[in-house]
Formats: sequence, C-alpha cells, structure tokens
Amino acid sequence: MLRNYFKIAIAVLKRRKFFTFISLFGISFSLTIIMVLTAFSDHLVDSAYPDAHRNRNLYVSMMRLTGEKHGFSKNGPLSYYFLDHYVKKMKTPERVAISSFHKPSNTYINNKKLVIDQKFTDDVFWEVLDFEFLEGKPYTLRQVNNAEKVAVISENTREKYFGDLPSVTGRYIETDNVRYRVTGVVKSVPITQFSTYGDMYLPHTLAKRDPRNKELNGEYFGILQARDASSKSAMAAEYDELISRLPVDTPHYDKISSRADPYLASFTRTFIGNQENSGVNTLLLYTGLVLVFFLLLPTLNLVNINISRIMERSSEIAVRKAFGASSGTLAVQFIVENLILTAIGGLIGIALSMIILAVWNNSGVLEDVYLYLNVKVLAISLLVCLVFGLMSGVYPAWRMSRLHVVTALKNY
Repeated sequence: MLRNYFKIAIAVLKRRKFFTFISLFGISFSLTIIMVLTAFSDHLVDSAYPDAHRNRNLYVSMMRLTGEKHGFSKNGPLSYYFLDHYVKKMKTPERVAISSFHKPSNTYINNKKLVIDQKFTDDVFWEVLDFEFLEGKPYTLRQVNNAEKVAVISENTREKYFGDLPSVTGRYIETDNVRYRVTGVVKSVPITQFSTYGDMYLPHTLAKRDPRNKELNGEYFGILQARDASSKSAMAAEYDELISRLPVDTPHYDKISSRADPYLASFTRTFIGNQENSGVNTLLLYTGLVLVFFLLLPTLNLVNINISRIMERSSEIAVRKAFGASSGTLAVQFIVENLILTAIGGLIGIALSMIILAVWNNSGVLEDVYLYLNVKVLAISLLVCLVFGLMSGVYPAWRMSRLHVVTALKNY
C-alpha cells in the first residue's frame, strides 16, 4: 500500500511542477535553517573538547550580594579566595578547578599587533579538563605557588607568534611587556567554549588581583567535578548548604546567592533566570515558540498549496469514494503523500545543510568552531520534519475527507 501511495505522490508532484517547486523550496529552506541552528546549539551545549565530562561537572560562575536594608546589590564572578577557601573544601566533588574569564593582552610580531587572550588557572584545571598537549606539559603546583612566569599556549598562538618552528617548549613569549617561558602547547579551543577558551594559560598567582583578597566577588569561576554523574545532585546540595552558612562580612549586604549548575543552566540563570529558576525551561519555551513561529509560515503556505491540489483532485476523490473508499482511507493516503513530500524536502534540506556547514567550517569566521550534522542533530531534524509534515497535511486531509460524492462528481 505504501508503495502505491509513493507512486501516487510522485505522480501528483509531477503534475504541477511549479507548486511542487514552491513546496519543496519552503520545506527544504526551513529545515536547512533549523538544522544549521541545531548544529550550532549542539556545539555550544554538548560536551566538547576539552570539557569532555560535562555530565558529571557543575559550574559556579556568579555570586549575587544583596542588601535589602540599603537597597544595594552586587553581581559578578567569584573571587579566587572564595573558591579556594570554601569550595575546594567541599566533600562531594572529586576535584575543583579554578580559572578566570579570558582577558586580552597585546603584543607585536613583525610590526603587526597580535591580541592574546589570557586565562589564569590553578594546577587542577589541567586534571579536570582533557586538553590535548601537542608538545610539553602543563605547569605544576610548585610553579603556581612560586608564581613562575610560565605559560601554556594554544596551537593558534604558536603559529601566529613563533611561525613554523617545530618546537617552542622552553622558548619565551612576550605580551603586555612580560616574558613567559612556554611549558606546553595545547590544541586550540574555540571561543564559544567560554569555560576553557584561552590563547595563553597562566598560573593564577601571576594575575594582578591579589589571591589573598577576601572579597567574595572577583574574576574567577569554578568547575566542580563529581566522581560520577549520579553524585551531581549531592554536590549541588552541598554547595547550597555552603552558601547558606557563608558569613557576610560587610555592612552593605545581608544576603548571598549563588548556585552550582550544569553547563547550560550556569548561563541561563545569569541572563534569564534567578536564584529559584535556572532559566533553562524559559529558554526552551522561547526556543519552542520561535520554532513554531518559524515553521508556521511555510506550513500555512504548504496547507494552501495542498488544498489547491485537493480541489484539483476532487473528481478523483469522488470516484474513489463512489467505489467504496472510506474518508479515513483517503485522509491517511493524503497524509502519507504529504509526509513523502516533506521527506523529499528533508533530504534536500540535509544536503543544503551539509553544503552550508562545509562552507562555514572552511570560512574561519570563528576560529576552531566546526559544526557537524551528528546523530542528535539528524534525529531532531527528523522529528521536526515529521511534525512539519503532519501540521501541513492534517487539515487538507480533513477537508478532503469531508468532500461530498455527489457535489464532487458534478465537477467530474
């Protein structure tokens, strides 16, 4: 039966080629946009080099101090002192890595300005994250404690600063008028991986901000790594308890708010959430509404085209009804035909998406940001394709099933 439906669908598509072109263009264009955006979202959220264990990591990036009496509030990253003095003493995390947000520094190579983004870290940073060392090794705890001017640089920084030298370990790199000895070179991290990106990684003891400063806010964030994924909830609960017991040693503020969140929630809570709401559901709701709105226009277009096709086929439908075909059978046939049309549009959309992503990956618009159509992206696209086919096919099928035999035969 499906084979017959497929043959009928192909015959119908050949009958009005302009309508077919408009339908396939709307379907494939919409799905291409959705697949490219899904691939980019997957790149942002899913575990990726070098943060390969997000399923057992929690991220602490912000702390909010509020003073209801005076109306004061202060929100920002955490201080190294807070993360080292309080968070590292928690019992449930297996390891706690501390690093700063990246900051630009300037240097000149052959009279050309080169901006190098610096990230200050502790030694555990290299244990929690799976950096691929192309040469050398990370700096040690002893080098961190001694504030040695050593650095791990990215592959891109090596190429831009040292050129074609086969090895740069042990050589010196100068930026902002400070010389650092290179201890290792790692595979570059794209700037979209905010928690791990940097052109140059330095011991936190070289940062200008005094690590002994006991303020709670600073310029660092922490990655709390559990022994396994099932321990994350216990880790989050212990962090909540830690915050509830944290003393406020300033007269301006009387309340401290901070949460240990999964990767996505650590961003959504900052921008669209609050202490009680992580903002992930709000983001999903907004994304769903945008997706529905984006699909609505091509869906309405396809519905109108489908209704026109039905009116053209009214005589055929009337004859089939006269020979005993039920309304349900005809409706199912039409929905299947529409799903076949959508599937063809989906295949074209996949081909277009692969072309666009290949162009993107070769463009270098964002360094080291490579997008792919993996199984997850294809599964989401298949689901969208199915929903799109049903949305645009159900109403015309219902209209077709309501056609009266006598009225339709008058047009035969």
